[in-house]
Amino acid sequence: MTKQKVMAWLQKNTMILILVLVVLFFAWQTSGKILLPQNITNLIAQNAYVFILATGMLLCILTGGNIDLSVGSVVCFTGAVGALLMAQGMNLFLAVIIMLAIGLAVGAFQAYCIAYIHVPPFITTLAGQLIFRGLSNVILQGRTQTVNNATFKVLFGGGANCYIPDPFGGEGINLLCLAVGIAVCLLMVVWALRTRASRKSKGYALEPLYAMVLRNAAIIAVVLFFFISLSRYKGIPTALIWVALVVSIYAYITSKTTMGRYLYAVGGNEKATKLSGIDTRKIYFFAYTNMGFLAGLAGILTIARMASAQPTYGTNYEMDAISSCFIGGASAYGGVGTVAGVIVGAVLMGVINLGMSIMGIDQNYQKVVKGAVLLVAVIFDVVSKKQESK
Repeated sequence: MTKQKVMAWLQKNTMILILVLVVLFFAWQTSGKILLPQNITNLIAQNAYVFILATGMLLCILTGGNIDLSVGSVVCFTGAVGALLMAQGMNLFLAVIIMLAIGLAVGAFQAYCIAYIHVPPFITTLAGQLIFRGLSNVILQGRTQTVNNATFKVLFGGGANCYIPDPFGGEGINLLCLAVGIAVCLLMVVWALRTRASRKSKGYALEPLYAMVLRNAAIIAVVLFFFISLSRYKGIPTALIWVALVVSIYAYITSKTTMGRYLYAVGGNEKATKLSGIDTRKIYFFAYTNMGFLAGLAGILTIARMASAQPTYGTNYEMDAISSCFIGGASAYGGVGTVAGVIVGAVLMGVINLGMSIMGIDQNYQKVVKGAVLLVAVIFDVVSKKQESK
């Protein structure tokens, strides 16, 4: 393998390598506690909102490095409305639909301002951040609203019973979770082989077979470890189902659909995209409307996990989502980034948070570390862009 290929491989997989090193570091510092099954489950439950919001934030960033500052407030607002409706006796499914509709409506309104009135995204979403944080305080009257609906909490990842039941009744290990993990690994192998065969039939350049085997073997090993860990605790948390559903849908949209290609095109060169006959306004509208919808879903997961709604929920959620995107390889200039990369970034942030919490590090120092990681990721992106342009 030539030096150029090695450097290209390292650049492509930098964040994955960093994630592995960070996990090993915290495993050493915590005497392996971070790898305990319960902590791995907590990593999913505590960061479900990050995975979902970061997936939506990627669409906004792809359009040219734009961001949505309002998502944390929208999470709080939709959760507050839902909690109040269920407290008044509304059917939980109707309450969920209303929460999603509110998120979608907020996203569509902000998207219209950005795409058709041409208000800068920063200003539009900053205004939304203030508006919906204020409205959350108004409707909750500054108090905590408890969520008592047990079914709601189980369905959306809250409470002690928010796990998929094991019909096989394994003792000490969840057999359903283990079977799902094996099935996922088999699907990954089939997908890798089909993708390689498709690229070969179209005459595309192929990576060396050993590189493909090694990469997929490493990924499968991680996936198996993950599912084995879950199976040793309580099985698959329902929050993971929602995260997997969102990630799968948006990974398909960004990589396999015309709209996905348009998102990258707008971020790459908006003027050229317009000249090619594409209505870029619709692309912006799509990105920010989806962001509002996913903020509504994150609001549902948040109040289910917390079993309540408070005016402070959602604070800094937008920063977690933005950080995950940039750390996961999304470009600050737009047009570059993948859902898979965003998930790596979100997991890295989650591992850092969890590891420092187990070590008992002060919250203020945790913020310092997270800020430094974000800055380094953006500097890496900027430096890489400069080197490519030479």
